[in-house]
Amino acid sequence: MAPTTSAVARALERIERLDPALHAFIEVWPKTALAREREAVARRLPLGGLPFAVKGPSGIRSYAARRLVAAGGVPVGATSVPGPGTGWQTWGQGAHGRTVNPWRADRTPGGSSAGAAVAVAAGMAEAATGGDGAGSVRVPAAWCGVFGLKTTNGLLPSPDRTGLASAGMLARSAAAAERYARQVLPGYGAPAAPPLPLPLPAVYSEDLGFAEVDPEVAAVVRAAVDRLVAAGTVRLLERDAALLDPAGAWAAVRGGSPRAPEAVRVRRANDDRLHALLAAAPLLLTPTTPNRPHGHEGPGDVYSTALTWAFNLSGHPAASLPAGFTGDGCPVGLQLVTARGADVSLLGMARAVESALPTVRPWPPPTEHRPPARGPSWRR
Repeated sequence: MAPTTSAVARALERIERLDPALHAFIEVWPKTALAREREAVARRLPLGGLPFAVKGPSGIRSYAARRLVAAGGVPVGATSVPGPGTGWQTWGQGAHGRTVNPWRADRTPGGSSAGAAVAVAAGMAEAATGGDGAGSVRVPAAWCGVFGLKTTNGLLPSPDRTGLASAGMLARSAAAAERYARQVLPGYGAPAAPPLPLPLPAVYSEDLGFAEVDPEVAAVVRAAVDRLVAAGTVRLLERDAALLDPAGAWAAVRGGSPRAPEAVRVRRANDDRLHALLAAAPLLLTPTTPNRPHGHEGPGDVYSTALTWAFNLSGHPAASLPAGFTGDGCPVGLQLVTARGADVSLLGMARAVESALPTVRPWPPPTEHRPPARGPSWRR
């Protein structure tokens, strides 16, 4: 019988074969990764050598990465982020060139955790670390058809002095993310959490009261929500989920003016509305983005973060789950938001939700949308 290929070896083989076309990585560490895997297996560490990727050149030093390594996770490489001086953050630059969406090579994967989402979607890593300051985990998760989590602001260490960015992670599913999250998130006890009582009371908002949403994106998400209701997973409550547009307040905080009167007004109003909403229903559902993945030339006048950055200002944990595809083959995300500090509960809700939705069809996509072969490392 032929020896079984290890998880790290399989990940490295896929990186060698696929990354010259996808451009998800800026660095790959094969020798170190294989050595770490042997050590993790020998020491019988909890993660047992499961491969993960880290976001950007400094990702290996992040709190999450250090926790995962200590538990026997194996970092296989650093993934792409936007280049310096980028005016918008929904793309990445890998070692081989511009990062492409694995479902549509003519579209961006989102960002700034661009390469992290692509690596997970294409099976080049089991999970990836990320950071989310406006939607930087949730947007690429939505556009690459994977699970992405933004943790409660301040729950985990973050280098962002504005307080907008919080640590996050990406995985093929919420179920797959839990094994990694157990090593990083406080509050995960050794015994498994009891099943959540269903249906989950939830509020659905297509636009949070202000965003302009692509009708087909809205239709895909609404169909997913209707399926959750039909499956008995959620029970929709008739509640007003309208917020004030957070764009100006987010820009003021990012620009170092958190006490600007208008920013303070918007944040207070939205905090009050979210507190009342989540007191009535533990779960808020929205599209993750108002638009589908745009081309590599840029998003134009549309803010891809229109539905995500409110929760960077408020600090609530939020996740994106695959909801389906538009007619042109672009993944669409369903965003889940819950109370501050309820990150472990949010993962449980995400697992319940994804179990009632159709399984995302496996990558690679149909031939007409597949990234073109480039270089000798791309082996069919």
